[in-house]
Amino acid sequence: MISSHQHILLTGGTGAIGSQLTEQLLEKGYSVSHLSRSPGKDARVQTFLWDVAKGEIDANCIDGVDMIVHLAGTGIAEKRWTAKRKKELIESRAKSIGMIYSLLRGKAHNVKSVISASAIGYYSDRGDELLTEDSHPSNDFLARCCMEWEVAVDKGKNLGLRIVKLRTGVVLEKGRALAAIDRPIKIGLGSPIGSGKQWVPWIHWQDVINIYLWAIQNPEIEGVYNMVAPSPVTNKQLTQAIAKLLHKPLWLPNVPALALRLALGEMSTIVLGSTKVSAQKIQHAGYAFEFPGIEKALNELYSRAL
Repeated sequence: MISSHQHILLTGGTGAIGSQLTEQLLEKGYSVSHLSRSPGKDARVQTFLWDVAKGEIDANCIDGVDMIVHLAGTGIAEKRWTAKRKKELIESRAKSIGMIYSLLRGKAHNVKSVISASAIGYYSDRGDELLTEDSHPSNDFLARCCMEWEVAVDKGKNLGLRIVKLRTGVVLEKGRALAAIDRPIKIGLGSPIGSGKQWVPWIHWQDVINIYLWAIQNPEIEGVYNMVAPSPVTNKQLTQAIAKLLHKPLWLPNVPALALRLALGEMSTIVLGSTKVSAQKIQHAGYAFEFPGIEKALNELYSRAL
């Protein structure tokens, strides 16, 4: 077990997951600093500036740091995937960690581990195939983005670092992934998307935070892990579970896949793709899920909001 007197540098530390992880690390006695595009607002956290597009980074960011948690990455679903946007999506993940490794090569440091986000987009749309960490990547844009991200992170092995990559599923938290699904349900216009049979590899946000803490605190954890709950559900099952909890009817026909492809273009794979992901490896490594089933996860999320 790693001592909590360590100094951890977070990229993407002001995002939804990064800010919650920062809070928990501070509570546990870790020193935390952020690498960010803008000055920080939290007096407890020192913020160093970088600009990935320009290749600029404050070299002092690695001083006294024992571990790096790499969460940075431009939002996948925020804008249409133009050629420029695709470049930005990949560089914000891959070029960014490369900039940190350049610093580590150039000066003395104490960094021993890098724990990085990745995503289940690595596997992309695979129907009913049960996907493990050994499954081959897909060949669409999401998969290429995840592969370049992971290849860039793995270059830390040449520096003697412990590398952990967490392929994150659909994170269920109030106001983000859930909002896109439950907004139409709340006004009585909910329905499954496409066939409704596509698998949704979900995970409760608290388990995401807990898994990062678990990887931080256990130095024997290494390599790639799927970060998904052990009970995947189909889009139809998820929609029905939310409707039942909110006491709302589902009477409309499914949202046609063609309409979504026209509206979203290549991005439609995010909602139409089927990705059934195994959590067996992370469970065998000793992680116990707080929210293994969808009902318990949704009950917790909506009990705070209702």
